[in-house]
Amino acid sequence: MARKIATNRTVERDELISFVRMRHKGVLSTTKISGRPQMSLVTLGLDDEDRIVVATYPERIKTLNARRNPEASVLVMGDEFNGEWVQVNGTLEVLDLPEALEPLCEYFQVISGEHPDWAEYRQAMIEQGKSLLRLSIETWSPISRGGFPARLAD
Repeated sequence: MARKIATNRTVERDELISFVRMRHKGVLSTTKISGRPQMSLVTLGLDDEDRIVVATYPERIKTLNARRNPEASVLVMGDEFNGEWVQVNGTLEVLDLPEALEPLCEYFQVISGEHPDWAEYRQAMIEQGKSLLRLSIETWSPISRGGFPARLAD
């Protein structure tokens, strides 16, 4: 069986956006008061302005960290653990209700499609007191895939 060789593809913004748009799993890294990273598993999407969006709650540590220091990174990955991934860096914005309500609807749409009852969804977001994080994409790594170094290819 041939070995899977590690890859790193440098991409322009359009290819990055296409890559991220199809993926909804990631790890958000914000900064704790101590200066150490706080990493959170998240479900993510891209809004209509190509910002990474994550639904959350105002009291979650990622939200508190973002309010204090909006610099953040997101590792965007596919469904397979050994699939391609990319690190995206940027600035977070925290939206709270009522401002977050329509962006939360857009978040749902980009991940899951149409909701059968948008009024019900909006009411649930209000009752839960949800917030939304939006990451403006500033820089990114190559799109990578793990594996063996090329020198070990068969």
